[in-house]
Amino acid sequence: MAKLEALLFDVDGTLADTERDGHRVAFNKAFAEADLGWDWTVELYDDLLSVTGGKERIRFYLEKYRPDFLTPDGVNHFAARLHKRKTHYYLEMLQQGEIPLRNGVERLLQEARAAGLRLGIATTTTPENVTYLLSSTLGDNSINWFEVIAAGDIVSEKKPAPDIFQYAMEKMELRAESCMAVEDSRNGILSSTAAKLKTVVTVNDYTRHHDFSTAV
Repeated sequence: MAKLEALLFDVDGTLADTERDGHRVAFNKAFAEADLGWDWTVELYDDLLSVTGGKERIRFYLEKYRPDFLTPDGVNHFAARLHKRKTHYYLEMLQQGEIPLRNGVERLLQEARAAGLRLGIATTTTPENVTYLLSSTLGDNSINWFEVIAAGDIVSEKKPAPDIFQYAMEKMELRAESCMAVEDSRNGILSSTAAKLKTVVTVNDYTRHHDFSTAV
């Protein structure tokens, strides 16, 4: 058995409970600003989380719930523009300290570093979101705890595809048998196991019903 050398962390729902009271709220603020009359409730957002990525989630919502909605410059441009405003509101919430880390996360990171484990991030959220979350909860220097921040559109295929984990391991020059992933969702564990990573899972309100039978 290969020696464990690194931990690769998801972010949303894993390091912090960002979905229900973070991203969802920010989306609704962007919708209100654009005078769309949309409201992503807690229950609706549970369904929308089956799709990873904010822009992708908007497109999924339009296709499933607003098929007759007309976008002035095409769905992709509309989703990108709306998502940019959502990110503005989400970063504002992070700056104001409204989104803390989950219990035990800081201790886990500190103990992993003390044990000599290398750390990386593998997430579908934007690099900016990761940076703001870390700096607002752990201090500005905490970004340097992680050798790689594999995030957002840095790869062409988002989770459940394995690309983001493969990218992180490539940058860290590590093989899968030397790493362990930390995830919170079905799409996340599909991604990590497709990358041949052993995976531990921490569930949240949105994912406690997911199938995690392949977790260690």
